[in-house]
Order: sequence, then structure tokens, then C-alpha cells
Amino acid sequence: MLGKMKSLAAISVAGALFLSGCGSSETDSANGDSKEKTIKVGVTQIVEHPSLDAALEGFQKALEEEGLEVEYNVQIAQGDQNNNQSIANNFVGDKVDLIFANSTPSALSALNATKEIPIVFTSVTDPVGAELVKAMDQPGENITGTTDTHPDAIPNMVQFMNENFSGKTVGVIYNSGEQNSIAQIDLVKDALKGTDLKLAEATVSTSSEVKQAAESLIGKADMFYIITDNTVVSALESVIQVANDEDLPLFVGELDSVKRGGFAGYGFDYSDIGYEAGVMAAQILKGEKKASELPVQYPQNLKLLINQTAAKEMGIEIKDEWKELAELVD
Repeated sequence: MLGKMKSLAAISVAGALFLSGCGSSETDSANGDSKEKTIKVGVTQIVEHPSLDAALEGFQKALEEEGLEVEYNVQIAQGDQNNNQSIANNFVGDKVDLIFANSTPSALSALNATKEIPIVFTSVTDPVGAELVKAMDQPGENITGTTDTHPDAIPNMVQFMNENFSGKTVGVIYNSGEQNSIAQIDLVKDALKGTDLKLAEATVSTSSEVKQAAESLIGKADMFYIITDNTVVSALESVIQVANDEDLPLFVGELDSVKRGGFAGYGFDYSDIGYEAGVMAAQILKGEKKASELPVQYPQNLKLLINQTAAKEMGIEIKDEWKELAELVD
């Protein structure tokens, strides 16, 4: 996915969405005409991949349905933390009305850049562990949002693996520099307690290392489990190729990755958590609420999705009981 990413400079120009209009009005004292004030929203996103892109679309849809016309400046950091911080600093310099931070690294950089401009995040796995907020019901003075971790997602996925597959070693690939990934791996380890499963770990720092990491687990892992790690998910096709070639079941952490070729995953639509974040942003922009008054929200509608085509590629026979438990896609 990184190969199709736009350059930072290109996103700054071509990726910015300029919509005329306003969220509030002002009166010109000289002639009495009403003059519209444009709402400026800076969007910072760590990388491009379908889940994050869907979250952004949901966010924009919510603001539109809330009756707000917004000038968006969409910036993609290309997985680079230095870019991430520069983007946030530039938004502060531009005096945007609100920052939409789409991922944990993006939210951390935004909060580091400002304690005054409202920040609404989504696609954040562990807002408390990342120290973005004190607690889910205690957001920061200028920050709140939606998390992409459903409390039951990882336990349910591990239980499904343990009950339905004879393999005992789960291969995981993640960026150890992403706090959200460390939090998820800890949850996976907790979920493995009491089962016969164990982990085989491979870490990466860039998306270009993902295929090699997947290949390093051949012979060690009986199946793959790719959590919602931005670095790995942006290069998911590399893991899919290895899983297909080696007939290794590939479990994933969100539904878009199932549709891309993962075998199965418990998850939800990222457009939904983006939409909920947009509703929260609208309340802030309209002056109805402050960020500090809006608790962080969990995703809703958790479900199991199974890709039948991927199952064939990985040599997995679909069991009859799965047809009642999961939603099947091709």
C-alpha cells in the first residue's frame, strides 16, 4: 500500500478538500451583509490504508450531515514520525479550528503540538495507555475521540483459533515502535492464557520489511494473526502472499483486511468509528460541547467476517457451524 501513497507535498495540495461555506456567520458592520466564516479542519493520518481511509470518509460524512461545510487540509505522514510532528505543528501555525487525528501516532503528535486547539481522534487502540486521556470517561482538556479496540475482539479471535484449528503457534508481525501495537500484543498474550496456543513474534520498523518478517515465520508459525498495526496493514498483501503460498490461515484485526484477502477477523467498520468521531467534532465546532465533556467511545457492532476465497487459497475448509457464527464474503 505504501507504493500507492501520495507524497507529502502532493497530499498538501491535491489531497486537500476545499469546500466553501461555513459553520457560523458574521455580520459586516459596514453594509450589514452576512459574511460566512469558513471552518478549517486539519486532518493528520499516519499512512494510507483502507481502514484509515474509511475512518476519514466516515468523519467527513458526519460533518456534512451535521450541516457543516468545512475546508479540509488532509496530510499523510507516510509512516514517518518526523513528518507526523511537522504536520501537527503546521496545523497549529495555520490556526485550524480542529485537528482530526487518524491513528495513535497522529494523535500523539497533535497533542504534543497544542493544548488549545480541539483534537478529535479515531483509529486509536489504547487512548489511556498512550496517555492521550486519563481514562475513557476522562478525556483531556482539548482531546477526545473514538477507539478502534472492542474489548471482545481479540479474546474472541483467539478463542476461535484455539477451538477450530489444530496449529499451536500463532505468528504475529508488528511495529514495536507503535504504542497501539504493543498494547494489542499484550492483549493477545493475555487472551492466550488458558489455551494451548503460543506466540512467534517478528517485528518491523517499515512496511518494506513486512514480507521478510512474514517469511521469517515460515516453519515457526502454524497461522498468522495481524493486529491493527498501521505499518503491517499498509503492506498486508505481502503477508497474504506468504499465507497463500504456505497454506497458513491468516487472521486479521479488522474487517477491511478480511476483504483484502485475510481469512477471518472479528471487527467493525472503520467508517463507523470515523463517523462517531465526526459527530463529536461537530458538537465541538458548533460550541455545544468541549472536548473535555465528551467521553472516548468504543466501537459498536462487533462481528466475525470470513473470506471464502481466502479460505480456498489457504487450504481451509469452511465448517457448517461457521456459517451461523460469521458473515461470509468472497
